Amino acid sequence: MSERNQALLAWLAEVIGANGFEMAPASSDASFRRYWRVTHAGRTTIAMDAPPQHEDCGRYADLSRRFRAIGINTPEILAEDRAQGFLLISDLGNGVYLSHLREDTADRLYGDALGALLTIQARGPLDGLPVYDAPFLLRELGLFREWFLERHLGLDLSEADRTMLDGVDALLVESALEQPQVCVHRDYHSRNLMLTEVGNPGVLDFQDAVVGPVTYDLVSLLRDCYISWPAEQVTDWALGYQRLARQSGVIQEESPATFLRWFDLIGLQRHLKVCGIFARLNIRDGKPHYLDDLPRTLGYMLEVADRYPELAGLSALLRLRVLPRMTAADAAAV
Repeated sequence: MSERNQALLAWLAEVIGANGFEMAPASSDASFRRYWRVTHAGRTTIAMDAPPQHEDCGRYADLSRRFRAIGINTPEILAEDRAQGFLLISDLGNGVYLSHLREDTADRLYGDALGALLTIQARGPLDGLPVYDAPFLLRELGLFREWFLERHLGLDLSEADRTMLDGVDALLVESALEQPQVCVHRDYHSRNLMLTEVGNPGVLDFQDAVVGPVTYDLVSLLRDCYISWPAEQVTDWALGYQRLARQSGVIQEESPATFLRWFDLIGLQRHLKVCGIFARLNIRDGKPHYLDDLPRTLGYMLEVADRYPELAGLSALLRLRVLPRMTAADAAAV
């Protein structure tokens, strides 16, 4: 047993007040955090192990309390040791949204998720959150070039390629900054939402929340890297949310065309970033299973790039140089 696990067990024994508990892995994570389901006296809780040199469990605890204060179903913080990087939190169960989303459940489950999102945007915390400003957005966009194009695919980018990508980045940043700025969860999708009997959905992985564009979480949910829906249905859901957000005062009287352009372009920013992250998780962290979701993510990118003339250069790069470098099976899935 590692020293880290021994320290966690000792802390749990102190917090619970007994040694008679069982601990089993609860979920995987793309970060350095690990989660354990703790069973004691017929009750389950979740222990989070967040090594302080890599993660800030205090930010998680603080934001969970702030979200719970406005009615969002985040885990309750039962005990914490910020110095060691340990939290004991309530257990929201095993009902990951991704496992329950089907054609006959999607409207209901997304309805609940969009309702929670509206609360986050209308009443969510803003003070103390990082701002999704131009440098922040550009750092994320750089992941696509470095980790996906150059390291994963081995592409040699010419000056013309870099100039084209610089223009794409500028367009995406401009669109992001012109949107109303709200509390952004920043990873609001089917693997971070839990189906719960009360207060559905349970919301996880919110510790990286920022102040940013109003359509960011919406596109994370509706153009999810882990599950896809017909484009017409996604548009209907997005415009339905626009109407609710306008009624709640989150946005003003922007036209549907403007709102959908915001939605498309911030989605492209996110998916470019995600391609870089998936490649980095494989190359740096030895987690290759995220590559399975690259074809869906690239499909979203092509859908948007083909829609806007100013993105023709990106569309050409993806079709002529990216897809041929992918495996035949992956390229066929795009």
